[in-house]
Amino acid sequence: MHVLQEYEIRVLGKLSNLAEKRNLLNNELFDKYQVKRGLRDLDGRGVLVGLTEIGEVHAYIVDENDIIPVPGRLLYRGIDINDLINGFLADDRYGFEETCYLLIFGGLPSQNEARDFEQLLGAYRNLPEHFVRDMILKAPSSDIMNKLARCVLALYSFDDKPDDTSIKNVLEQCIKLIACFPTLAVYGYQAFARYHARKSLYIHSPRTDLSTAENILYMIRPDSKYTKLEARLLDMALVLHAEHGGGNNSTFVTHVVTSSGTDTYSAIAAALGSLKGPRHGGANIKVIKMFDDMKQNLKDWQDEEEIEHYLTKILNKQAFDCSGLIYGIGHAVYAISDPRAVIFKDHVAQLAAEKDLADEYNLYLKVEELAPKVIAKERKIYKGVSANIDFYSGFVYKMLGIPSEMYTPLFAISRISGWSAHRIEEIVNAGKIIRPAYKCVAKRRSYVAMDMR
Repeated sequence: MHVLQEYEIRVLGKLSNLAEKRNLLNNELFDKYQVKRGLRDLDGRGVLVGLTEIGEVHAYIVDENDIIPVPGRLLYRGIDINDLINGFLADDRYGFEETCYLLIFGGLPSQNEARDFEQLLGAYRNLPEHFVRDMILKAPSSDIMNKLARCVLALYSFDDKPDDTSIKNVLEQCIKLIACFPTLAVYGYQAFARYHARKSLYIHSPRTDLSTAENILYMIRPDSKYTKLEARLLDMALVLHAEHGGGNNSTFVTHVVTSSGTDTYSAIAAALGSLKGPRHGGANIKVIKMFDDMKQNLKDWQDEEEIEHYLTKILNKQAFDCSGLIYGIGHAVYAISDPRAVIFKDHVAQLAAEKDLADEYNLYLKVEELAPKVIAKERKIYKGVSANIDFYSGFVYKMLGIPSEMYTPLFAISRISGWSAHRIEEIVNAGKIIRPAYKCVAKRRSYVAMDMR
């Protein structure tokens, strides 16, 4: 890597200031031209840009033009997420593979269909010959999401028909990516651990007889051992993260990029780039770091007054990362409750008890209860706030002994199923290339010759 010289640092500093100054827009113009920043209304409703049958996020009802928040619901292909999870838990089964089938094919599989699909995923878990050596171990990355994106783009070169966008070919590409994402992510982490963190290198081959959740724990742990409760909680996390409607950032990116007619690998790599962002998939890491800071600064984890004081300091940019955000609290859509967090919370309690971390779990409960009250006091908000799925998912991964570098990749391992379903939906419906309007507000001016500037 080129080491910057003193004059380069000085010039880049000037250019950086210039770039920032000349790209700053007048905030008043957004109101003047009624621009919906973030494609959202002031009341939180998203601007309608498409239709889908894959996922539904339900958080409010409209009564005589008034928005009335209701407890959040999440539906996959019209099936309530609670019913889906209760269904496979009642049968003592893992549910992620069934969820993938439901999202992609639009219905629940029969026993034979489920068996065939699981066998297909098992057959596709291994990577092409020499891929691990040449694409992963020889070029380790300090960020596993970047490594995932690079690997996905590299798989283009191993595909005989990479640009074929027929449904049959895209379906095959998507199923292969769903199957091998855990292997790519875990091996990417193992390369990071060996070459960046100077730890031992473990490369366990995926097993065809294990579920996706089991394979992740099997491959990432040195001894490949795990408990049934650990695998069940990780499987549930994958199910809860698999889909969240067409409007979330990474899924919308999938629709946008797919609408251009490009290949599957480019579309999924773009979605990975979106999910990497701390405002999207990276939020659970921030929650863990926030709680680590909180535990160091609180004298009594049970003292509600002390907790409220700390949360107030966060909002006033006086604590943690000084961003003014209480990570894991609030959501762009949900107001009263995030159904994923509600489902997760009770099961998280079981794992916390098994890991002897009940005190830390109780601290999470206290913050979940107090944070909305503190935010209501300190902020002008247009809808309620509640804990979202990121509030608990990082805690679960931490209890499972999964390194923080893998938190967002685990989100990707899950969400690739939703991305795949939305890519296929976009292709089948043959819509126009997605191209929203931007209004240019720059003042007109004349070109000035170099010697006159």
